Amino acid sequence: MSTHSPSSTTRLKTSRRRVLQAGGALLLATLWPTARGRAAQATQAGTGMLVEDVATPFAPNAFIRIAADNTITLILPNIEMGQGIYTSSVMLMAEELGIDPFAVQIEAAPPGGGAEITGGSTSIMTEWLPLRQAGAAARTMLVQAAASHWGVAPESCTTANGAVVHTPTGRTVPFGDVAEAAAKLPVPKEPKLKDAANYTLIGRKHHRLDSQIKVDGTARFGMDVQMPGMKIGTVAACPVQGGTVRSMNRNAALAVNGVHAVLVTDNKDTVCVVAEHYWAARKGLKALHIQWDFGKNAAITTQTIYDDLHAGLNGPAIVANAKADAPGVIGKSGATYTATYQQPLLAHSPMEPINCTAHVRPDGCDVWAGTQVAERARDTAAEITGLPASKITVHSQYIGGGFGRRLEHEYVTQCVQFAKQVPYPLKIIWSREEDITKDRYRPAYVDKLTAALDDKGYITALQHRIVGPAVVARWDPPELTKDGYDEDLSLATVVTPYTYPAYRLEFARREAPGITTAWWRGVGGTRGLFVVEGFIDELAARAGADPVAYRRAMVQNNPRALAVLERAAADAGWGTPVPKGRARGVALQFAFGSYMASIAEIEMPSPDEVIIHRVTAAVDCGQVINPDQVIAQIEGGLIFGFSAALYNEITLENGRVQQQNFNTWRVMRMNEAPRRIDVVVMPSKEDPGGIGEVGTAAAAPLLANAMAAAQGRRYRSLPLLSARNTEGKE
Repeated sequence: MSTHSPSSTTRLKTSRRRVLQAGGALLLATLWPTARGRAAQATQAGTGMLVEDVATPFAPNAFIRIAADNTITLILPNIEMGQGIYTSSVMLMAEELGIDPFAVQIEAAPPGGGAEITGGSTSIMTEWLPLRQAGAAARTMLVQAAASHWGVAPESCTTANGAVVHTPTGRTVPFGDVAEAAAKLPVPKEPKLKDAANYTLIGRKHHRLDSQIKVDGTARFGMDVQMPGMKIGTVAACPVQGGTVRSMNRNAALAVNGVHAVLVTDNKDTVCVVAEHYWAARKGLKALHIQWDFGKNAAITTQTIYDDLHAGLNGPAIVANAKADAPGVIGKSGATYTATYQQPLLAHSPMEPINCTAHVRPDGCDVWAGTQVAERARDTAAEITGLPASKITVHSQYIGGGFGRRLEHEYVTQCVQFAKQVPYPLKIIWSREEDITKDRYRPAYVDKLTAALDDKGYITALQHRIVGPAVVARWDPPELTKDGYDEDLSLATVVTPYTYPAYRLEFARREAPGITTAWWRGVGGTRGLFVVEGFIDELAARAGADPVAYRRAMVQNNPRALAVLERAAADAGWGTPVPKGRARGVALQFAFGSYMASIAEIEMPSPDEVIIHRVTAAVDCGQVINPDQVIAQIEGGLIFGFSAALYNEITLENGRVQQQNFNTWRVMRMNEAPRRIDVVVMPSKEDPGGIGEVGTAAAAPLLANAMAAAQGRRYRSLPLLSARNTEGKE
């Protein structure tokens, strides 16, 4: 309905800058609204490595440090979890500073007093200006210091390859030689940024800085943490949420060779067996033969959850957004159309299972974890240990897949509870079964849309009701609106490429008992786009219109949306014949500040088999930093989304999750992946939008619309190959 992203995607703004001097180094800080302390553990340093420095006791969120030995370090509040943010962030700073990105070391900023997160495709949007300003300010100050040393005008100098260059004479001086002098200069309030026409890094393909260390194994993930004297624990939580331990054979577990301890959480819902190594811990856990009291949630089933959601389609609801009198227009219309959509609970299943390492001592606590919100890891450790936050050190590690799962911190809570009971560092590792059955799940939703239509079949009024949980009510209660609405649900529902004369969005909140819900890759965009783009496609079919032409008419006043639609259609050969047995589907979106149109060409040899021959996408994400990463994110996001859209659903029986490992939680195999994915990145001078979740959001509506074209019936329920669809039940 609107082309403006919700405010939640732009909460982190630059507030101020300062220069800090220590040990002859220039420390240029770009501060977000919160402060951060420094981490206390040094790790392996090297090009592109994630490092932590202890020599400088300063607490900005993200800053450039230029040492006397010409070592350049960029400290960032965002964490690398496969999306390539470390590479793009370095490119932003390096563009303005005049250095080779491979000469920069990365340091993960430790937690401070705010709630900054890596999520929601916001990293580049929030770093686009401040990191360039940081690089430009550093460049200005280094040039001034060198010019003063030479007795020349600053305007006659530039920077290149980590040095200041006096252009008329060719004299150079390394940054490190003038860093101390530069640190004494005032910070330019508005440093001059490069003109886009002079970019040498931004907008050009660049290899990822972390590729080599991830290939050779020197990159350290949470699973790789090793500390002197450390023991390994693995856990079992009650399979029904809210249940507790009734009995267990502790002695049998302790009799297993290598087992040191059997620990229980404070609320007695989770048991940990600690051993010298993981397999001894697993064997000890099996020997426990735990008996559980399942508690009040043991009667919950998938059907009870869906029954409650469908009941919310009637009765009271919050009016979350309204324009004109949509119900009135619909009531008087001679032509209306209604459709109801259903989406399931989903697990995150990252490649790296949940893990955390903690060492609790009387005078402090160290936590090593892959986390998307380091501040919450710190705060939960402080609460459990009773130590002040200043005594908690969180060491952020590379993350082997987040997808929203590591926006949660209950695994850190659990680890610190267990580590508090032993004198040594303790690493807990969840099994894959534990990871899936005790996940915090993408919520199930039901949506009902009703449109009033003109004589050509276009929308004159749209009424949309969403029934489901409000994740933000648990995760960040102050962000819930005063009447109880979760604004994340506006993404791809209120925020779309389309406009309507009259509109009404309603929200009926339904929280499923016995299930903790959380954000999942694509957040509101993934949820809303399946519904809205499916409905638009249905309206095109009702009007007897070509799906691309129908959308084209709806975005005539939105040039960026129109441009990606036209480009994708042209590249995919839309309107040309497809081989026998194939069909095409289209989806158009505006989410995370980026526009994308995508077209899938598929074949369905049977109602329960889909072959994806080709996907064509055109994306306008504003100014591109690294085109390679944009393409990779679209490709990976589509495949991630296709897995969920086609196959996956978390189901419950007697309060217990039924899916346990990749034999029942299906991940798309190589032979099932699209035969070909073509992504074109549109040139743009707009500020960057997000890209990490754009492909995932497109996957479900894209396939649903292609499958509808192939089968001649609509797919309104996910997963698309569920019995609800293959039996023709929508």
